[in-house]
Amino acid sequence: MMHKIKMIGLDLDGTLLTSDKRLLPFTRQVLTEAIERGILVLMATGRPYTGIPEELRNLPGMRYALTSNGARILDTQTGKVLIEHLLPLKSAKKALEILRKYDTLQEVYFEGQGYAEAKKLDQISRYHHNPHMWEYVRSSRKAVPSLPELIDRENQDMDKVQALFADMGELGQAWKELEQYEELVLVSSLGYNIEINAVGVDKGTGLMELGELLGIRPEEIMACGDGDNDIQMLERSGIGVAMGNAEEKVKAAADYVAETNDEEGAAKAIIKYAFCQSMD
Repeated sequence: MMHKIKMIGLDLDGTLLTSDKRLLPFTRQVLTEAIERGILVLMATGRPYTGIPEELRNLPGMRYALTSNGARILDTQTGKVLIEHLLPLKSAKKALEILRKYDTLQEVYFEGQGYAEAKKLDQISRYHHNPHMWEYVRSSRKAVPSLPELIDRENQDMDKVQALFADMGELGQAWKELEQYEELVLVSSLGYNIEINAVGVDKGTGLMELGELLGIRPEEIMACGDGDNDIQMLERSGIGVAMGNAEEKVKAAADYVAETNDEEGAAKAIIKYAFCQSMD
């Protein structure tokens, strides 16, 4: 028996956005209609809140945002942080010490804002293998002279650490080093990055926590995604939808496989699996 969908968690890159990082009119229209039908629609992303496109942040009725893979979940109308699972400062420093041994662009996220060193942002094409991501990163990250100096100045736990690798062989080596530390959770949503959260943090846990807070059961939640950081929310939601462009392990975790992000598969999946039930 399929349950009425009351909440939809949507990944951004490779899911809701096209490969060139656009939100197409049909998809926007479907999101608006879902909200008008009383379905709670939210972004469930590895990005910090400032990295969510403004047109989605400002979409009428878009009340919540799951950011940094679930480390920070916000009520966007009030700005209140509803759920927070931060990466301990000590653990973050340990991870960054390892990452600095490799040719990487490192990022840290404090209170919904991403930071990176200016000299590395100037070489964004070396580290971000997708040209469509270059302007997004430049415009959404705050450039600082030194990450260690920033971290010492902030002196607090953080949402997430991320590193983008120039060399895929180095990514594999760094992964092996980092996975020895049980207090770190590693994912690679882009294939050439490592995202690091506190243990127990993932989009699935965050989505279920928000659902519980709002009185929405797991079987009443739908999720759409394409990356390995989406697997847990596809597995734990009542309806998990993998995009046609997703890796096979992501598709295997889903209940259904939609068309690709460039074919607006997420919007079509919402119509197919959520709208028919919301009218019952």
